[in-house]
Amino acid sequence: MLTLCNKVQVSTKWNLRSQRQRNISNISNYIINIHLSSIIMTTTFKTVVIAGATGNLGYPIAEAFLNDGSYKIKILRQKPERKNEKSELLASKGAEIVYVNYTQKDDLVKALKGTDVIVSTLNAQEMGGNLYSVQLPLLEAAKEVGVKRFIPSEFGGEYTPGNSHPFIDSKLQFREELEKSGIEYTYIFTGMFQEFIEFLGFDVKNKIAAFYVDGNSKVHSTSLVDIGKYTVESLKLPEARNAIIRVAGSTETFKEILQKFEEVTGSKWKVIEDREVQHRFRNKIEPIPSAMDDVKAFICENSTFSKLDNDKFSFTPSPLAEYINTMVKNV
Repeated sequence: MLTLCNKVQVSTKWNLRSQRQRNISNISNYIINIHLSSIIMTTTFKTVVIAGATGNLGYPIAEAFLNDGSYKIKILRQKPERKNEKSELLASKGAEIVYVNYTQKDDLVKALKGTDVIVSTLNAQEMGGNLYSVQLPLLEAAKEVGVKRFIPSEFGGEYTPGNSHPFIDSKLQFREELEKSGIEYTYIFTGMFQEFIEFLGFDVKNKIAAFYVDGNSKVHSTSLVDIGKYTVESLKLPEARNAIIRVAGSTETFKEILQKFEEVTGSKWKVIEDREVQHRFRNKIEPIPSAMDDVKAFICENSTFSKLDNDKFSFTPSPLAEYINTMVKNV
């Protein structure tokens, strides 16, 4: 009997040990498979095409890709061919410059053959359209040649169909087309460009701050250089596939931004509060604000995100205070 019990105990211990080993093996295989999946997903992109790379936003994004060195970079430029200092600088760093007619699908198809990723930073206003009309031919050509991912011209606030405005309606319309296309997408929301912070109502020259919302409302902002870095690294994040990425270099209230301006300039600023801009503009109530003031007010009212994804990236972005210091010195 004792011998039988010993055999049962040994057998039980052996079975438990074997089960533990199988569990460890399964967990190890699971981790390895996830790791391999990540590697596979992040190394499938080889050629990146940037549309609008000589603009204020497109240029630092193109530079970030060239500095990273992991991809072949092609820059689309609007025909006819003409000299451009920024495109020449990008070419000197290794970018291929391709001239296209953005309204001609055949032209775009030819230019996009072999492309894995499109990053659109097109300026719709300069092209005489909106972000739906100017990006749609690019999307249609992308579908035809088998582009894997499309990063559209977002790079701003997190706008949803619930807060419709002429400023963003074409963006929302294009999102619908992109999501129906079958091409992977990533929406990158960055908040206000730090280099354009004056646009939100900070007049450095005259030391006047216009508040279109409560001064305690927060605003996200990111430098153009960091937007470039976030765009590059998004291609290396498995979770960026068919997803929204929300990032910010700084998050402050409008009052905190004003305080920083006052500290750097050494002066007390005049504050003008006007929270009825959109209401007066839409209802034509005197004094009727300009269309630009209506856009500013809309941006200020939609200037924060539900969450941030900064922790998914490898670098620490530049704070707004750093840009304010530089900007004031140059005024």
